[in-house]
Amino acid sequence: MESGAQTWHYGLIAKWWSEFNDDFRPHEIPYFQRYIERDGQPALDVACGTGRLLLPYLRAGLDVDGCDVSVDMVALCREKAEREGLSPTLWAQPMHELDPPRTYRTIYVCGAFGLGSTREQDLEALRRFREHLEPGGTLLVDIEVPYADAELWRYWLKDERASLPEAAARPKSLRPASDGTELGLRSRVVELDPLAQRVTYEMHAEQWRDGTLEAEEDHVLNIGLYFRNELLLMLERAGFADVVVEGDHNDEPATSEDDFIVFVVKRPGVTEDKGQEVISI
Repeated sequence: MESGAQTWHYGLIAKWWSEFNDDFRPHEIPYFQRYIERDGQPALDVACGTGRLLLPYLRAGLDVDGCDVSVDMVALCREKAEREGLSPTLWAQPMHELDPPRTYRTIYVCGAFGLGSTREQDLEALRRFREHLEPGGTLLVDIEVPYADAELWRYWLKDERASLPEAAARPKSLRPASDGTELGLRSRVVELDPLAQRVTYEMHAEQWRDGTLEAEEDHVLNIGLYFRNELLLMLERAGFADVVVEGDHNDEPATSEDDFIVFVVKRPGVTEDKGQEVISI
């Protein structure tokens, strides 16, 4: 299997995430927290980034570790934690090479499954999650469904793909960072392969100070696009049996109206019925 994983979350992009991403999709934070508090600790935040979910859980007194493929994101997460007097266990590692220091009652992946990895790596990641879950433990993996973004969805059509790659452009605006600089990001779609179910983005990042461009970076990221049934089959191949598929972090059964869906999976050992559809796979 190909080692490593590719991501754009380094350098200026990691700095952007650390500065401005804590308020992104805030309803996800209490959703995963409910599972940690109910289904048990310790918990593992896979692809923890700069701590958008992890730090609120630590503030709440929960026992949560974090890992991320990006050493820059992990370093920024640790810095933010230390400023609050927190000392979480953090390490840099791609999810398909996951080898944590202990097992967990809850493992969750929020907004990161399929980023910069192959389908073979994603399947191995699911196997590793199962291996490091305690019997009866809970795995939560969310995905954005491929048809959620209307602008991206149109590139599944052959005639629309002929216009790719999208034109490169500078950021539309800059945001002030805590160190006195200003940061800007601009992304574009480079390629979409509907057969491989993969989209390629390029991210352009800039850092300005007092009206002068100090630095700029370009990073490319491939993202695997998953539909519900494919991921159900992958979970089966990884050794999981029963799955509840919930809607957009709302504790309700998933519907075709949901832009995000969450796979709630138990490692065999303990079963639970929340009154929702349990899919035997």
